[in-house]
Amino acid sequence: MLTPTTSPENLAAVFKAYDVRGTVPEQLDEDLARAAGAAYVEELGATALVIGYDMRPSSPGLAGAFADGATAAGADVTMIGLASTDQLYFASGHLELPGAMFTASHNPAQYNGIKMCRAFAQPVGLESGLAAIRDRIARGGSVAAGRTGSITSYDVLQAYAVHLLKLAPVAGRRLKVVVDAGNGMAGHTAPAVFDRLVGQVDVVPMYFDLDGTFPHHEANPIDPANLVDLQKRVVAEQADIGLAFDGDADRCFIVDERGRAVSPSTLTALIAARELAKEPGATVIHNLITSRAVPEIVREHGGTPVRTRVGHSFIKATMAETDAIFGGEHSGHFYFRDFWRADSGMLAALHALAALAEADVPLSELMATYERYPLSGEINSTVADQAAVLAAIEERYGRMDGVTIDHLDGLSVAHADWAFNVRASNTEPLLRLNAEGKDEPTMGKIRDDVLAIIRGAL
Repeated sequence: MLTPTTSPENLAAVFKAYDVRGTVPEQLDEDLARAAGAAYVEELGATALVIGYDMRPSSPGLAGAFADGATAAGADVTMIGLASTDQLYFASGHLELPGAMFTASHNPAQYNGIKMCRAFAQPVGLESGLAAIRDRIARGGSVAAGRTGSITSYDVLQAYAVHLLKLAPVAGRRLKVVVDAGNGMAGHTAPAVFDRLVGQVDVVPMYFDLDGTFPHHEANPIDPANLVDLQKRVVAEQADIGLAFDGDADRCFIVDERGRAVSPSTLTALIAARELAKEPGATVIHNLITSRAVPEIVREHGGTPVRTRVGHSFIKATMAETDAIFGGEHSGHFYFRDFWRADSGMLAALHALAALAEADVPLSELMATYERYPLSGEINSTVADQAAVLAAIEERYGRMDGVTIDHLDGLSVAHADWAFNVRASNTEPLLRLNAEGKDEPTMGKIRDDVLAIIRGAL
């Protein structure tokens, strides 16, 4: 029997491009989680799966309900308990099981969500099973399993830490590192990882207490306001680097020794160069919003850059098609072939630490090699009629000489001296603008001109 949260109308609202996300309990409750668990098992034909959850107050109950639905459909469930999203991906690969992670990532405290994957962390997006799971829930009906599955617990945290350090060992000069967990799941994973680097890395912890109400700041490092505490602390501690993680710790941003935020595009270029040194000629994925410096640097290091849409399911699918060694996004997501093509904020952080420990220069100088064009960062605007605004922007810039336009994901406009992308969020009612230019004045002008259209000033 359908409930308010399992109605077709609500399902259409909460099933996004690559996950399920909504407010609790209005849009996502245990009824929906239980139905999703059963539908997931039936659609994937899963006989066993692994489940993890973040520190949000609603997460344990939702994860338990999902497990009940899955076992009612005949699957055995392995619960790994509190976990970062990349820890769940590790469990999926390590245990060779499909999985579900309960988290709303960087969204505010009233939200929660479900990220699902097949075995070996293969993504489940709308086009690869999520829509079919949604439709199964909407049809209702009872589960007719021949058996009821079991639920067992398994701790993968230490194995996760060991695996990451094998992929990106940190050796060289000793580093002082400030880590802002934002009261999210990095407060759970960072100690396990950095305890294995005693004598190599001195950690200054910030906001490691797990608290899904986010009492200090939102766990969303793409918003500059949420980096302020970290930036001040790095300077005050005279640290070598600062690390900021989002709520489920699958994203990482870094701050240099001067307290300056480093663009994820710049970190993408650094990691790409490191991975290409291990496998010359390999393919590297970058989404269409990363700086044009990324494909330039990939080519300079002998690699093949491939441009793709924003979002982990699209990145992972393209990585599988091209056998890419690495992929990076402007939002701080970094994907690794050696990590089952999944994204890991902690693994990206370890690459940054490894590169810095090997260098005899400060982080600002190290990253200057990979930072070529000023970037606006992501600027969000609430817009009533997104399609009309996008059409107005295309009308304005489509008439200009030397401009190319494409619609791979939203609206991308490129010129020799500047470029920008405007796209609708997959999880929130926003238009997102990212712009860059050959220099700061050029970037500032194109950013302000496009924002004027978006916000109705023209």
